[in-house]
Amino acid sequence: MARTTANPTTVAEVLAELAELEDPRAREVNVKHGDDHGVNLGKLRALAKRLETQQELARELWETDDSAARLLAILICRPKAFERDELDAMLRQARTPKVHDWLVNYVVKKNPHAEELRLAWFADPDPVVASAGWALTTDRVAKKPEGLDLAGLLDIIEAQMKDAPDRLQWAMNHCLAQIGIEHAEHRARAIDIGERLHVLEDYPTPPNCTSPFAPVWITEMVNRQHEK
Repeated sequence: MARTTANPTTVAEVLAELAELEDPRAREVNVKHGDDHGVNLGKLRALAKRLETQQELARELWETDDSAARLLAILICRPKAFERDELDAMLRQARTPKVHDWLVNYVVKKNPHAEELRLAWFADPDPVVASAGWALTTDRVAKKPEGLDLAGLLDIIEAQMKDAPDRLQWAMNHCLAQIGIEHAEHRARAIDIGERLHVLEDYPTPPNCTSPFAPVWITEMVNRQHEK
């Protein structure tokens, strides 16, 4: 079957379509969050749905270093097809928060090397790489805590979160909250750590959204669980 521009399959065609989707207002919003593209994510997902899974195209789009193209690559790739070192390199290349977060959540978590990468990244001297290790650890706290030293994680959070760089601090705070939410035996200590460190206490939270301040976050989520 002949390929058409209605179903773009080359990098040039896809980049041209992404350029058409560029929206200055979307870029303005994204830039405030550290992202450097202007494509509405709903439209990006619609394009990914039309393209369907194309692993080789995903790899080529990633190599462009264009943030919108990389987000699209994440959506059309096969997460289990990447080797460990390939994912390690990709994480270090992921310059913006959204590309970083999507890569961890949509690709690495579904990859057979996720646990090996979690351990390596957790101890990485680069705080952005380390934040990925913490994100994967938070996922395990919620879904597969067996074998994790939760008290030890709280020790690290208590000692390091207050002065950690922003993205690492955010990831550690999420882990703190998740431990408090999921593990009743550690809840009082998790809330106490949050109250003493005051991390994200004044974070602007829209109406009907839960504050990322750990004591509030933990209490709110536990209350919701009890209401079910």
